Amino acid sequence: MSATTNKRYHLTTFGCQMNEHDSERMQGMLESLGYAQASERADADLILFNTCSIRESADSRFIAHLGEAKRLKRERPERVVGVGGCWAQSVKQEVFERFPFVDVAFGPGQVHKLAEFLCSDSLSAQGYFEFEGFTGDLPARRARPFQAWVQISVGCNCVCAYCIVPSTRGREVSRPQEDLVAEVRELAREGVREVTLLGQNVNSYGRDVSRASAGGGNGAAGVPPSRTTFAGLLRALDEIEGIERIRYTSPHPKDMREDVIRAHAELESVCEHIHLPLQSGSSRILKAMRRTYDRDRYVDRVRLIREHIPDVSLTTDIIVGFPGETEEDFQRTLEVVEEVGYDAAFTFLFSPRRGTEAASMTEGLVPHPVKVERMERLVELVQRRAHERAQRFVGRTVEVLVEGPSRTDPARLRGRTRHNKVVNFAGVADGGELAHVLIESASSQTLSGEEHLLARVG
Repeated sequence: MSATTNKRYHLTTFGCQMNEHDSERMQGMLESLGYAQASERADADLILFNTCSIRESADSRFIAHLGEAKRLKRERPERVVGVGGCWAQSVKQEVFERFPFVDVAFGPGQVHKLAEFLCSDSLSAQGYFEFEGFTGDLPARRARPFQAWVQISVGCNCVCAYCIVPSTRGREVSRPQEDLVAEVRELAREGVREVTLLGQNVNSYGRDVSRASAGGGNGAAGVPPSRTTFAGLLRALDEIEGIERIRYTSPHPKDMREDVIRAHAELESVCEHIHLPLQSGSSRILKAMRRTYDRDRYVDRVRLIREHIPDVSLTTDIIVGFPGETEEDFQRTLEVVEEVGYDAAFTFLFSPRRGTEAASMTEGLVPHPVKVERMERLVELVQRRAHERAQRFVGRTVEVLVEGPSRTDPARLRGRTRHNKVVNFAGVADGGELAHVLIESASSQTLSGEEHLLARVG
């Protein structure tokens, strides 16, 4: 590919951590081509959007931003407008019909095609929507030099009734463990201390890749090849010198097995935080959602987790107002939230997504005012229990990976504990250092304290 010079790009990212990872790879790829980052959209030669289609609100925000790109394109027709990500994949060629000023569109599996388009002499709009390759194979421009996203798989084999991911990211494909170990070793050499493993369902990692195929061997005669597992990957990455924290998102409750839970308890680098999506506390609604576990199975997983990791931080996702949800079903959700006591929860009002089974459900639709009223009750309970849980940190000295100045008070610092709790504190540590902070107070969302200077690590 021929490199470009003196050109600038502006990238806007919507959605999840996987999109943030993909955007870092887009930036690394563009800068390898000679593009520089523009702080303002109006100053860019390439205006790029990495889109999300999980929730309707993300669609709406993106469309509003796209309107500005249209105006800027009109002012300078040679400017290139590109749309990538899940929204682009979900509508495919429709993007050019609805937005004829867009020059290039591509799905999550075709990020590398953006470079091909920019280096070609094509004057016509191009769309790339096949499922191929990993963005994890592309160069990255990381937001922080001491933290890194690591893509361990793409796609999803689940058929949750509300979810559009299988149609936008394809079937599940795992990256070979050898490649991941090599990537994380290189990250450690570059000074990365914390990695977050990414996949649509991380704890089903490796089911499509045997160690024999990953390593090129055939195994002993008559012995079937052993499978690469997520727990095995965690153990392999834990052995890499310099990697002090390993996080991951997101697992599926149906695949949360004891070997992964034991990895949290036994491996020094695996953090004491598990994000375990609930979605609903009603077994009837979970069945309608096609979640393949029921309330009892979920609560059993929580019990097993806390048996092995008593001080674990548990977070979750909950959908309010799925078609057919009655007040009794919603009460079952509240009961689970009360019983589990989450450290935090991401809560969403149900909105149908194109192409999903739930989008065609017409019976038992929950009126919007009812959804909102239920959401208010849920959030109040989540915050109360999270506040109660957070008090266990008051008076304790915790390890904090410093990320930079506090967002609310630049005179203080901000970082995260191994439990994924945000800490604002008084101290003098630099970004990337591990500080020990005495926690003086706690809200439902953040901890506050003061650094113990003599106890700083690294």
